[in-house]
Amino acid sequence: MNNIYKFIYIILFLIYGCKSSNLDGGRITQRINSLNMNIYSNKGELIYSINSPKSYYDKVNHVFNLDKTTILLYKNKIQQYIINSESSKLSNNNKLLELNGNVEFRKTLEDKDVLYSDNFIWNIDEKTYLLTGNVKFENKSIMLSSDKASIDKNNVVEFFNPVKYIIKNNDNKNIYEVNSENAYYDINTKSVSFNSRDKRVRSKIFF
Repeated sequence: MNNIYKFIYIILFLIYGCKSSNLDGGRITQRINSLNMNIYSNKGELIYSINSPKSYYDKVNHVFNLDKTTILLYKNKIQQYIINSESSKLSNNNKLLELNGNVEFRKTLEDKDVLYSDNFIWNIDEKTYLLTGNVKFENKSIMLSSDKASIDKNNVVEFFNPVKYIIKNNDNKNIYEVNSENAYYDINTKSVSFNSRDKRVRSKIFF
């Protein structure tokens, strides 16, 4: 029943929210102004909301292409994270979300702990997040950077080898820098840990 309601909601949204339709290379696309969509689980729980001032819906492949995207992630009806990007694509029956360009991932707009990347992929069914391209975590105390990172269901960010780790002082200047293999940042405890491949080097730092 929930799936039927969601289908009706999307159809009504497309009817009233579309500005124009055009034929592009044999594919029918519809332009949507001020898209504001809520996505629910099969149990009726709010998973995320997605907002864009301008988007295009591919009615053949059922794909949304969105500009200037803002996404709010929820758990138990409570907002968990906010993600901003230059553009995004929503596909696979709203189960695969790909964000591109100046991606920012944080808990709230006021949160100083921010993850940056060029690309961000969220597979909703697998509950995994993948960040690629100029990945950087930064707050007032540290900065971690690598070319690839992932976030697991326990809110632990894994930065893949090679990783650069920088400690800042009160003036936001770099005072210590080290390169390592994999590094982990725990969003819940605000701690950083390092593991080498041979397991001989282990450390954990709290902030």
